[in-house]
Amino acid sequence: MHEIRCFAEGFHLAECPRWHGGRLWLSDMWGRTVWRFDRDGSRHAVHTFDGDDPGGLGWLPDGRLLVVGMQRRVVYRLEPGGPVVHADLSGLAPWPCNDMIVADDGTAYVSHFGFDLWGGTTGFLPAPLLRVTPDGRADAVADGLLCPNGMALSADGRTLVVAEPGGGRLSRFGVAPDGSLRERSVFAELAPAPGQQHAPPDGICLDAAGAVWAAEPLGRRVLRIEPGGRVADEIPFELHPLAVALGGPDRRTLFVCLSAEIARPQRSGAATARVDALRVDVPGEGRP
Repeated sequence: MHEIRCFAEGFHLAECPRWHGGRLWLSDMWGRTVWRFDRDGSRHAVHTFDGDDPGGLGWLPDGRLLVVGMQRRVVYRLEPGGPVVHADLSGLAPWPCNDMIVADDGTAYVSHFGFDLWGGTTGFLPAPLLRVTPDGRADAVADGLLCPNGMALSADGRTLVVAEPGGGRLSRFGVAPDGSLRERSVFAELAPAPGQQHAPPDGICLDAAGAVWAAEPLGRRVLRIEPGGRVADEIPFELHPLAVALGGPDRRTLFVCLSAEIARPQRSGAATARVDALRVDVPGEGRP
């Protein structure tokens, strides 16, 4: 049994947690604010966006923060004077962007919905994964993913795992020196929780044993999945888990972003989201 505690609350949709520089960072998407937490739990608003929802977070080698602008379909770069557009993805992503992982050299991989998830004006469509070079050039680096979402990058930068909620699976890619992706394979297929017909993995992270922790919102659970698909641990939650990250001084604290509301069209405006924390046996590795 895991002892779970509330780490922070009062968010509208807490997502994309990152352990960076000894601190936890996350995006409150519907609150339009990126937050940073000190070790004592005190929080600081890094930036509040005007007219856009922040998504995935990552850092350039010089320490500047990159933030996905979901609705405007851009990647922002936070400069001392405020955010500037680092990369315009609107020509590659017809619908909102989502998560992002950034490699050591500043190469970013960005996921996007690929279809009108909330409006329903399109049917379900596969989507490419997007790559943004450190100088802001963007292209599609892998095709045919089923609503790509959370991502995790191994410590050596050679393996990228991508959650595909539309396919109920985790896919794995080899990362070439130039940042291109190759050798796609299935890391794991997820079985639905009892009473559910689908198991969509959302945000993910890696541990030092090569397993993936995955938030699974429909089943209201977080799973530790070994290569090949064996579920080594399953933790139930009252709310919908959306994303996870391993952090803390020894990277054995699993932070879980949760929300009572997950459908954008039906959101009430209430701050129903929080971050829980629990201790695990195997430390985190790689990014996030």
